[in-house]
Amino acid sequence: MANSTLQTTKMTNYRWVICAMLFFATTVNYMDRQVLSLTWKDFIAPEFHWTDSDYGTITGAFSFFYAIFCLFAGKFIDWMGTKKGYLIAIFVWSTGACLHAICGWVTMNIEGIGSLEALRAIEAGSQTALAVASVSVWLFLACRMVLALGEAGNFPAAIKVTAEYFPKKDRAFATSIFNAGASVGALLAPATIPLLARACGWEMAFIIIGALGYIWMFLWVFIYDKPNKQKRVNAAELTYINQDAETEGDPKDAQDDGPAIGFMKCFTFKQTWAFIVGKFMTDGVWWFFLFWAPAYFSDQYGYTSDSTMGILLIFTLYAIVTVISIGGGYLPTYFVDKKGMNPYAGRMRAMLIFACFPIVALIAQPMGAYSAWWPAIIIGFVGAGHQAWSANLFSTVGDMFPKSTIASVTGIGAMAGGVGSLLINKGAGVLFDYSAEQGEAFQFMGFDGKPAGYMIIFCICAVAYLIGWTIMKVLVPKYKPIVVE
Repeated sequence: MANSTLQTTKMTNYRWVICAMLFFATTVNYMDRQVLSLTWKDFIAPEFHWTDSDYGTITGAFSFFYAIFCLFAGKFIDWMGTKKGYLIAIFVWSTGACLHAICGWVTMNIEGIGSLEALRAIEAGSQTALAVASVSVWLFLACRMVLALGEAGNFPAAIKVTAEYFPKKDRAFATSIFNAGASVGALLAPATIPLLARACGWEMAFIIIGALGYIWMFLWVFIYDKPNKQKRVNAAELTYINQDAETEGDPKDAQDDGPAIGFMKCFTFKQTWAFIVGKFMTDGVWWFFLFWAPAYFSDQYGYTSDSTMGILLIFTLYAIVTVISIGGGYLPTYFVDKKGMNPYAGRMRAMLIFACFPIVALIAQPMGAYSAWWPAIIIGFVGAGHQAWSANLFSTVGDMFPKSTIASVTGIGAMAGGVGSLLINKGAGVLFDYSAEQGEAFQFMGFDGKPAGYMIIFCICAVAYLIGWTIMKVLVPKYKPIVVE
């Protein structure tokens, strides 16, 4: 009788409200990251006399801090719980974002410079300019460390919430939706941040975007609770959410988390290492384009981040990412429902398809000789492949591990992704300075100078996903969930 009642009761859809909150948080997360990339070249660098290497140091250090903090953020989320853990994470990263705004004022006071005009008037290459650059870089590094500390908690918390509110077959689709917040954040950023910086100063851009996180915190307090405690989730929806669990008729009997796995023991499983490899090989590609795309269009084509053309190019790039990537999360569901594959097999087949998308990065630089629109479109296609890949990669953790350990393993993988990003971002900064200095003496595949440097990085990005997928498949060829006795 109870089962009959459940079948005739219309299911609520509160899980999608939760998914919308994850989307909002991820959007804010990526907008906070983008403020620096959209302001450094045209607003901050002229004041502080930064080079590409300086910027590479800052972005690389952010990746390093993010990697270290991710290693512990997942365990923190598992220990604190998703409600409190998420609140703490977004408070820290929003505060870190706002702190960037005082770096200029602190630099001027440390160096005894009385005005912004005097700061800009310092002769490039002078001892004073070098001192200003050094002090400001250290200050920005400190702010990026705080930002990284908070942002490290976003994906472990979001993936854990997704595992709480969605059955396995729907997790990649739900993940692709909230993960699209990264694309939407990157989409909104070029349309708003350079204009804010031009109208109000780059400092206010950091403060206004950073303050969005405090709004999210207020909403999260009233909206989130675990499914079996959430009054807005009825029995029919709870049964749907817990369809992978074995229950005795009452969906509230389903275990919330399952048996716990020790942090160090996670490293003994091939499934953990498969996730680590997937993140290490590919996260740096996304972060490279996120951090360097505005500078690329400024360097190669002269379109500053606050110019109409510069805004349109970045906006178009991330519009392509957003539209294509959401559909990518549905592909494994199609393989499961229509082809009868298990969730992991369907996910790996989808990931192989998406791993082929970045190959087109090989033609971005050659096609750029005809128009800047070609690299924007091609990089957008690469980014769409990454986001679809990423949504499925995250979901492999939920396929294999009990809910009690999902955030921990996600954090470990995010750490590996941060290391990969550190290598490519710092390496790119050094490479771009070196290639620009060498000029025609530095050549690669028909390009010389800094364009040759960009071509090298694009080649790395093109093959990273196929290499990552191959290693993952060797480590975990078939679906094999972790069983803790």
